Parts: sequence; C-alpha cells; structure tokens
Amino acid sequence: MPDSLAYRAYQRAEVIEAFHCNYGLNPAFRRRMEEGALKVTGVDLDNDVRIVELPGHPFFLATLFLPQLSSQPENPHPLILAYIQSLMT
Repeated sequence: MPDSLAYRAYQRAEVIEAFHCNYGLNPAFRRRMEEGALKVTGVDLDNDVRIVELPGHPFFLATLFLPQLSSQPENPHPLILAYIQSLMT
C-alpha cells in the first residue's frame, strides 16, 4: 500500500516473496483488525493478508513470509535493510 513502510522499503507496489506458512489471519477478523491500530499494507493475489504495520510507530512491520531467508550480507532484503536504517535515525 502506498505510504507504508513496506512500500518505501521495496520502492514499488508489487513484489514476489516466497511464502511457506501454515498460518495466516482469519479473514473473519480482518475488518475488525483494520478498525484498530494495525493496518494491512500487503496482500497476496487472493487478497490474503501478508504484511501488517502499526502506523506512527518508528518501525512496526510484520510479515507472513520470511525476508531473512532471501537476505544476504552483500544483498540485504529490502525490509531488513529498512529496519536497520530505521535504527540509525
């Protein structure tokens, strides 16, 4: 979603991430969750939640994929790099 940490980290609206998780947000609770502080900022092709954020927090971003698995010291994953950069400001 535009104006999200994830969007700023990736610098684009669409990305492909490996997803091997048996868990996810129960769709019955999505609307209620979005009425609160957590915001859905990333979904998959089926519109299932994959990224949530807490706006106003310096860096609260949760994913249902594992960015650390594709991150390497010489080529850090965009979300990991964004997290590290947030610690330096």
